[in-house]
Amino acid sequence: MQDLFKEDDLEPKASLIEPSSGPLADRMRPRTLNEVLGQSDALSDEGFLRSAITEDRIPSMILWGPPGCGKTTLAHVVAEHTQAFFEPFSAVLGGLPEVRKVINRAEQRISRGQRTVLFVDEIHRFNKGQQDAFLPHVEKGTVTLIGATTENPSFALNAALLSRCRVVKLKPLDANSLKELLSRALLDETQGLGASGLKAEEQVLKQLAELADGDARRALGLLEELVGHAQAKGHEVLKRDVLQEAFDGPALRYDRSGDEHHDNISAFIKSLRGSDPDAALYYGARMIESGEEPRYLLRRLIVFASEDVGNADPRGLEVALAASAAYERVGMPEGRLALAQAITYLATAPKSNASYKAWGEAVADVRKHGSLEIPVHIRNAPTKIMKELGYGKDYQYPHDHPGNFIREEYLPEALIGARYYRPTENGYESRISDRMRRLWDDEKDVESP
Repeated sequence: MQDLFKEDDLEPKASLIEPSSGPLADRMRPRTLNEVLGQSDALSDEGFLRSAITEDRIPSMILWGPPGCGKTTLAHVVAEHTQAFFEPFSAVLGGLPEVRKVINRAEQRISRGQRTVLFVDEIHRFNKGQQDAFLPHVEKGTVTLIGATTENPSFALNAALLSRCRVVKLKPLDANSLKELLSRALLDETQGLGASGLKAEEQVLKQLAELADGDARRALGLLEELVGHAQAKGHEVLKRDVLQEAFDGPALRYDRSGDEHHDNISAFIKSLRGSDPDAALYYGARMIESGEEPRYLLRRLIVFASEDVGNADPRGLEVALAASAAYERVGMPEGRLALAQAITYLATAPKSNASYKAWGEAVADVRKHGSLEIPVHIRNAPTKIMKELGYGKDYQYPHDHPGNFIREEYLPEALIGARYYRPTENGYESRISDRMRRLWDDEKDVESP
């Protein structure tokens, strides 16, 4: 039979790219574990992954994390350490015919006593039926599979395939890790931008790191663009005004831990509360453009949905949570669309802080009165002794009564008549208020304050 594979195809590959070619993000990609930044949890000395890589006993695994967090970087590190043939493959560029060729080559190597590590980038791009093609070959050990995905493997991957792989969760890079990466790139004269001779102000590196939003590839891309602009203009130092020139916009005054941060977020929340979607969008955009972490704004929107919209529009919390989930799924820049939708929805929604105030009043009574006796008729009675003590006796089950309601006392005796939740007449809460009036009549004061 004709051998379709060249002899040198069966030799180990040391890396995935030529070290001196490609964009800065590829040239600066770490090739040893000690060079990897920002993944201390996944690569801790006590974790399995570090020893698996250094000892060349890689299991099939799925690298899961947002764009630019280091999934392909870890694949490069594996390529440097393994004695197996390292075969990179993109689910975007290849289909099942290409997969079959990869498997055929792996079977050829097995006959020659060589393992194959197959790296499949964006493995979630294969549908679950296509993913089945890997399953028998992973089970037999024809290939050791390393898949990279930005999607939650629980939903994006075939359950049978997933059960045969270790899942490694990678996090977005923090700002300090990104700053260190940018500094390395400016100093490295071989693979980085050190030959330019340019220096950078600390504040510029900090702002670039914040703009990158946890994405190392984006951070290095921004730096490469900035250096190119500085060289064209004859600058010797990367300063804030150079940053402003390069990206055609103001170098916004913003410190994520200082007054500018607190003033902006205060204006943002107050604009939402005041039902001004335009002002809320402005302050939201201003913070994002200044380098604020989008997840911070999304967390504040979730809080706002409960604190200031509440039951006046219960869908507000759903919208805020959905926006947060959408951002985690698509990242930036598309994630800004979900952020904008949540901002405009919550700003224009009817408002109520009745639930927020009710919780505060209930907490105040708990702290004032301590552990008051719970009424006997609504206590749990799982044992004979408890039943003999009257626990649960005479409890009236609301579903056994017309309208699924029966007037009953549920509060401790010292708090009978206490009123915490006072629904407003805004939005959906007006319906809640009407229902409470119908149920309780005059027995409880259910008028809005």
